Amino acid sequence: MAVPVTYVNAKEKTYYLHQGVTKTGKPNYHFAMKSEGNLADSIPEGYEIYENPNAQVFLRRIPPKIITDEEKVIVEEGMRKYSDVEYFKIDVKGNAILIYMAVQNMDALMAIFQDRPMSQDEKARIMKALHQGIHYTPDMQFVLVDETKRTFATLRYCYLGSIDDWIPIGRSGKLPRLVKRYVKHLGKESFVTLR
Repeated sequence: MAVPVTYVNAKEKTYYLHQGVTKTGKPNYHFAMKSEGNLADSIPEGYEIYENPNAQVFLRRIPPKIITDEEKVIVEEGMRKYSDVEYFKIDVKGNAILIYMAVQNMDALMAIFQDRPMSQDEKARIMKALHQGIHYTPDMQFVLVDETKRTFATLRYCYLGSIDDWIPIGRSGKLPRLVKRYVKHLGKESFVTLR
């Protein structure tokens, strides 16, 4: 008996790959938490499982690799080294490396429960629920502008009602220098003044 394709996401929820057919008779795939139905037992060739920063699970065509694994690591390590932000996710979309930040103030939420009298198990369950409830939004991205020289442009998200869009900051350059220069502003008031 064939074993269905399953995937456990960052929130520890199990997803099952369902297979259907389009109106034109072509195969159609999607993930759902429902374990009944027409379950696929393999991932179609040329496709991969993708989990976005908010733990939604998709089957997608394998995208062309424009950003290297090393470049993604530069941003991840730079966040740990230069930024005070604890709750973040890094994602790659096409020619861009995006930094997602938690919408909620996790320190403030956890502080509510820290001093309450409760068992360690109860406290652990609450902390786990808080972590699983985090929602992330993209705040900064590094976009590859020259594939030969491997130079990037930096953009930050502007949350002014009249703009609500990505705006470029500074000049393009090498990724390690840009990461060191800009990620330290994430989660701080100085972020909104970056130009």
